[in-house]
Amino acid sequence: MATVWSGQGHTLTLIVFLWCAVGGEANTGVSELGSSTRIFGMRLERSDKPAMTTDDGVIQVTEESNILIRVYGLHIVPDSTALIQFIEQDNDDDHSVTVSTPFNRTCAERTKDIIIKSNMNVSGQGTSGVLSLKIKPLRKSEPNKMYGMCVKDSQDGRWYLIGEDDGWLRVVEEKTSLLPMWFQIILIACLLVLSGMFSGLNLGLMALDPMELRIVQSCGTEKEKRYAAKIEPIRRKGNYLLCSLLLGNVLVNTTLTILLDDLIGSGIGAVVASTIGIVIFGEIVPQALCSRHGLAVGANTIMVTKFFMLLTFPLSWPISKLLDCVLGQEIGTVYNREKLVGMLKVTEPYNDLVKEELNMIQGALELRTKTVEDVMTPISDCFMINSDAVLDFNTMSEIMESGYTRIPVYEDEKSNIVDILYVKDLAFVDPDDCTTLKTITKFYLHPVHFVFHDTKLDSMLEEFKKGKSHLAIVQKVNNEGEGDPFYEVLGLVTLEDVIEEIIKSEILDESDLYTDNRNRKKVAPNKNKRDFSAFKHESESKVKISPQLLLAAHRFLATEVSLFSPAQISDKVLLRILRHADVIQEIKFNDSDKRSPQHYVYQRGKPVDFFVLILQGRVEVEAGNENMKFETGPFSYYGVMALSAPTLEFRSPSHLGGLNRSSSMSGPDRAESLSISGSNNQLNSSSTSTSPQYTPDFYVRALSDVQFVKITRSQYQTGLVASRLDSTPQSPESSHGRLADPAMPSDPAPSTAPPDHGPDETSLLLVDETNSLPAQTANHHSQTDNNI
Repeated sequence: MATVWSGQGHTLTLIVFLWCAVGGEANTGVSELGSSTRIFGMRLERSDKPAMTTDDGVIQVTEESNILIRVYGLHIVPDSTALIQFIEQDNDDDHSVTVSTPFNRTCAERTKDIIIKSNMNVSGQGTSGVLSLKIKPLRKSEPNKMYGMCVKDSQDGRWYLIGEDDGWLRVVEEKTSLLPMWFQIILIACLLVLSGMFSGLNLGLMALDPMELRIVQSCGTEKEKRYAAKIEPIRRKGNYLLCSLLLGNVLVNTTLTILLDDLIGSGIGAVVASTIGIVIFGEIVPQALCSRHGLAVGANTIMVTKFFMLLTFPLSWPISKLLDCVLGQEIGTVYNREKLVGMLKVTEPYNDLVKEELNMIQGALELRTKTVEDVMTPISDCFMINSDAVLDFNTMSEIMESGYTRIPVYEDEKSNIVDILYVKDLAFVDPDDCTTLKTITKFYLHPVHFVFHDTKLDSMLEEFKKGKSHLAIVQKVNNEGEGDPFYEVLGLVTLEDVIEEIIKSEILDESDLYTDNRNRKKVAPNKNKRDFSAFKHESESKVKISPQLLLAAHRFLATEVSLFSPAQISDKVLLRILRHADVIQEIKFNDSDKRSPQHYVYQRGKPVDFFVLILQGRVEVEAGNENMKFETGPFSYYGVMALSAPTLEFRSPSHLGGLNRSSSMSGPDRAESLSISGSNNQLNSSSTSTSPQYTPDFYVRALSDVQFVKITRSQYQTGLVASRLDSTPQSPESSHGRLADPAMPSDPAPSTAPPDHGPDETSLLLVDETNSLPAQTANHHSQTDNNI
């Protein structure tokens, strides 16, 4: 019930009290004016239904209500109700009374819609009274009705309408609820549930694109497969599903707001209540749930979704078709290579992939984005072999220790790769044969595979899979600077490099020296590193030459140098001498120090006791008082007199051999005459006095890398002894005598030597290697051992 005081009521009350104050005596006034009651206006006192006084002073009540109004005037008595009646007025949409309405206008026929129920309850002074009214229902066609209050004049008996706003009463239609309250509450709860369902499905189902549903159907759990199979048919109609869910959500939210407004009766209250309910129960909670369990929620509410899709079909289906035409078919989320790698990295803490699996997947995805230049081994770090190398024990040991199965072969410089050597190609190669590398590579002719530096790793892997080669040479076109462009070799790439890039890890075996070819990080020292020196013969030459060159040196010494003629040293003994470990030597030329002492083979005034035959390389000879210089090459020899046990100091170099052989500074006849006697004298006199040494008066200096034969006097004399032992005939008696008394020498040649002086260790080596002598020769060997 609403009671509102208007400004006009206060004014009227003030006028009434002023009127009473200036009037005559109270008792005589009431009795005298009792017959002339005056009513000036009214105000709302009470109502059993919604009622109010508007800003214009008009009293507004509800139909079928009982109201109490207070009337103001003079000389009001309880029977004054007979002087009051109401008449109908035209409806005013502006809720205000026309100002031009005249006061005390004659009233027309009184209305029966307002009934005065009883006498008036008058105040003590007769200036106001409370009147009880009964408002009847309005007609169905009238939402509201205006009534005016008329007062009867006691003098002329006529009815006059109270003017201005003090006598107006508006009756409005009673507001009724659309539905019963209990039903509205249940319906509002259901609408909140539907609002939450639509909002959650909109997020949950639309987030499951068709591609993801196919993936779940193929690789999910059994429950996920069932859920995906239910959702996938309607999810294919993406725009139709979206329009249906959105229309259903809007319909539910709008209905909810209307019901709340009807239930609360206040627009602002309905808006606040609906906003809070929709946000909490229709958006936040369902979307938080469906964002994590959208598949299960969507599958369990699939029938409700289909029902609303059918219900909203007339509106949602045309809109969805329009969207299909404008936006095109929905494909779903498709990840490219970069996005897949990023997704794997971001989801690493949550997926069940181990780090190795993640690295393999990432490496395989990044294979197409990397080039061979990113994984190759630079040419400076590659193990390579010169094509002029000799496959002796040292070379083959170096190959085995490297641990590589495919080795590039270069010519002149490392950037000029001409062949590929496979370690299996060395299966039938004997290190003692000193076979040249070119012989092997020309026999097998392995193809050399060249690729450009910008070749992608996936293309490189396809090439390796063809089986042509698992090693490729990386090159690029160098067009920098002046001149024509040329191919520049950058490095090597192997199948192992590509696989390591895929698995994002280094593949190490027992022969690897580095864990990472790019960073050159060495592996931990291998205690079980293989040492191939156990297979090396003790007497094997430190410097290896080819069998052809060894044979050429042998024939040259036997035919061109008289001291090594078959008459002095047999061919077998000479060959053993050449195969001795210290006979073949070499000098590595140092360009930075050309006058290094290591470059000199002979020096003027420095005594020597060895003979030299140049096999490869160039030397410079400086001789004579005039210091004449000339260069010589292969098969020039020096120091013949150092082997013939001279008694004088020789002042000239020996024979120079080669294609252009020069005459010796000393006569060969003298060397030949001294060869046999000199060797015997040297052997016999070694125990009594030191033999004179040969002092050259010339220099022999290497001008490049030089390989030469160096035979010392002791080696030569041991060869003489071995040759005589091989050529001396033996009898069974003498042989038996040696066996009985090994200390008694029977050969006249070595008989002059003391028992405690004989051939040195080299002699024993050469004698023991003789496997073609008769049994008598073996007895001489035994005697020689006893002499030592």
